[in-house]
Amino acid sequence: MASPFFEFEQDFVGSLRCIPMVVRHHLDTCGVKLKLEHWNHFTQAERQALVDWPCQSAAEARIYKEKLQALITAQTGTPAKTLATQPQPPWADLSCVPKAVCNKFAEQQVPLTLDQWAQLSELQRFALIKLSRPSHENKNFIPAVKEFGLI
Repeated sequence: MASPFFEFEQDFVGSLRCIPMVVRHHLDTCGVKLKLEHWNHFTQAERQALVDWPCQSAAEARIYKEKLQALITAQTGTPAKTLATQPQPPWADLSCVPKAVCNKFAEQQVPLTLDQWAQLSELQRFALIKLSRPSHENKNFIPAVKEFGLI
């Protein structure tokens, strides 16, 4: 089975001290605002469960959200904030590259075509969106672009 982690995450996935992209994707899919503070309350086994639990379909996302909120409540005493989910999130849209991603690629002087965007996995597109946000430190943007075979 392929690893659910990206190479650019290798410095922390052994300990899962940070929230990996696969879990971030699950969080956006199920609509839970998990803070690093919450994550730090979880055991290694609980963190790994959050990586492993399925969260693709609407039914899986509901179950993931319920299990996650129960875990957060058990560890911290209160559930996490919830967020609206998007029926057609930008990482699932193959018809256009999100503006923030285009801007980040242009800033780095790396070309990105719509066909290249469409060839990426959903999780890769999600990661590029997250790594393109102005609020993100972006040290993993170029390593991700290289890992995804875009340069």
